[in-house]
Amino acid sequence: MHPPRITSLGDTAFNIEYGDDLSLEVGVRVTALNAAVLCARDQGELTGLVETVPTFRSLQIVYDPLVTSRAVLEAALLALDAQIARSSSPPSRRWRLPVCYRGEFAPDLTAVATATGLSCDAVIARHCAPDYTVRMLGFLPGFAYLTGLDPALRLPRRSDPRTRVPAGSVAIADTLAAVYPSDSPGGWHLLGRCPLPLFDPSATPPVLLSAGDRVRFEPVEPDCFAALAAVRPSPEPDQTA
Repeated sequence: MHPPRITSLGDTAFNIEYGDDLSLEVGVRVTALNAAVLCARDQGELTGLVETVPTFRSLQIVYDPLVTSRAVLEAALLALDAQIARSSSPPSRRWRLPVCYRGEFAPDLTAVATATGLSCDAVIARHCAPDYTVRMLGFLPGFAYLTGLDPALRLPRRSDPRTRVPAGSVAIADTLAAVYPSDSPGGWHLLGRCPLPLFDPSATPPVLLSAGDRVRFEPVEPDCFAALAAVRPSPEPDQTA
């Protein structure tokens, strides 16, 4: 991979960009640099760093110009990136999220089955089979864009977006999967619902998933839904990718 390029975002932020495509290789590099930057900050380094915003292909760096300078941070982050390029990727967290694919929780399941030429059970099986990767968060606090969707389930977004999608709705659109962390409008196809909270302002941290995490979906029956809604999930003990 070529060295990253730096682009300016005004006098308080800049981007570290790894390319113009959405390849997994680029995403892994962004995730690794973001993890290294946050680790350095937690250890008291990178004074003046305010926030990082990982995307599919870049890492945005927000800083306080009264405390540090772009030149200082840029040099430190490029040094971290060089270290990452010489090392192996860090282990990722793995999550297993329960999903109810039945009844009112799955309003688009039948339509997706018809559009893909599959049975409802086959859609569920194909949706649960992959290991998904969290590539970035956006749109809403805790809204994770997941790659790894089975090609047989790839459909364009709905032509008639909903004005309200319930929190926990498990959805697909184009090449991506996602779980809506809170009630919002949305145009993705809703296959089921996850009872676990993906965004909780009272929790530390408030957002469950992070870029680089791995996710598997597991079918559950409707009678389990209410009990699981009270559970605060934890990553699986084996956190190797």
